[in-house]
Amino acid sequence: MNRISTKLTLCFFLVVLFLEVILMFYLHQNMMHTRVQEEFDRLMTNGKNHRDVLVENYSELTIHHIVMMEKNENRNVIITDKDGNIIDHSEHIKLLEDKLLIVNGQKIEMDEIIIDDWKNSPYIASAHPYEIDENTTGYVVMFQNTSVLQQMVKNMNLHFAIAGATSVIVLFIVYAILSKIITKPLIRMRDATEQISKGDFDVSLPQLSNDELGELSHSIQTLANDLNRMKSERNEFLASVAHELSTPLTYIIGYSKVAMRDELDKQEREKYLAIIAEESNRLKVLVKNLLDLAKMDENSFTVTKERFPIKPFLEKLYSLVVPSYELKNIRLTLECKNDFEVEADPTRLEQIILNLLDNALKYSKENGQVILQAFQNEHKTIIKVIDAGIGIAQEEANRIFEKLYRVEKSRSREFGGSGLGLAIVKELVDAHDGTIHVESELGKGSTFTISI
Repeated sequence: MNRISTKLTLCFFLVVLFLEVILMFYLHQNMMHTRVQEEFDRLMTNGKNHRDVLVENYSELTIHHIVMMEKNENRNVIITDKDGNIIDHSEHIKLLEDKLLIVNGQKIEMDEIIIDDWKNSPYIASAHPYEIDENTTGYVVMFQNTSVLQQMVKNMNLHFAIAGATSVIVLFIVYAILSKIITKPLIRMRDATEQISKGDFDVSLPQLSNDELGELSHSIQTLANDLNRMKSERNEFLASVAHELSTPLTYIIGYSKVAMRDELDKQEREKYLAIIAEESNRLKVLVKNLLDLAKMDENSFTVTKERFPIKPFLEKLYSLVVPSYELKNIRLTLECKNDFEVEADPTRLEQIILNLLDNALKYSKENGQVILQAFQNEHKTIIKVIDAGIGIAQEEANRIFEKLYRVEKSRSREFGGSGLGLAIVKELVDAHDGTIHVESELGKGSTFTISI
């Protein structure tokens, strides 16, 4: 009873059996009643016809003809007078005198069935009174053998039994089909989920039809593929984190050992200490970014939106970062013609813009230009950071928001990128229910557009 196919078949069998019993009982009774009633009607019709012919042409010859017409094994006729005495009868029936007591002593004024117990009696009978004149009256009594009816019922029972047996066979065929179509895919999906639960995401499920089972199979396959991808990304992520952490640690350990040498003069020692401080700060920023990503993954950080004017907000950020741009001889331009209110978390929005401006500063060429734009478009706030730096190849543009992904890992030391800044920006923009995308051309610069 643990297999779903057994449960389905049992339920299906009980429901079909219940419906089949009711329908077959109804059909059996209805058909049997109809066939028996047809025999009664046929008996009554024949009796009426004989009586009418006898009334219209009463004679010994007519009586003889009526008797001759009913000479067969299944139906017989007796013609009596008013006292029940037999005038004539079929040759193939020898009725005892007590059989005619059914009409003796009775006042039968119209055609009627006088024996209808076809199950227990050897025959059924109908009586048809006739009257020629006051002295010439009597009955035409029709008898029909019930063996024909009983045989018909037996045949009907046999047919219904065959139909019932056939339905059971069909039910088992349906069970086999259900087992193949439903249970086998379910078993494969169960095995796949068990494989996934053990950490093995390399599963393959068959393509099923476009129904609930097909959708379930597709969902499990999609889940397995996503988990497999996440496993690969996690391994790559851990490897990248280890590499990013080991690089500054290697510099710190190496230069600290050099700085401890006694033969170094003050100037050289300060040089090595400055490198250690720079790498320590780099390590601090990397750890902070990793913590930010961890908080985002755990949904432990909050975004508290409020309405505030955008222009003074951007002017404050501009004054904060413009000295860094001036040190690298890069011109930073703020374009915000109209002051309007934006609904966002000011702390998180500041983090987004500073990350983008820092990214533009790293990858812009000396004497270049970076533009920070802000405007409204259909009740949406659009913020753009446009640079004329080294740009990004089109095939790489869709992956730059992934954690620890760098367009060119070999140049990370040159520009100081860890591959976390844009991933944090993407998470923060998503938390604002906004969108971010990049348009870039290699060697000509990039444009990051935020819509919130």
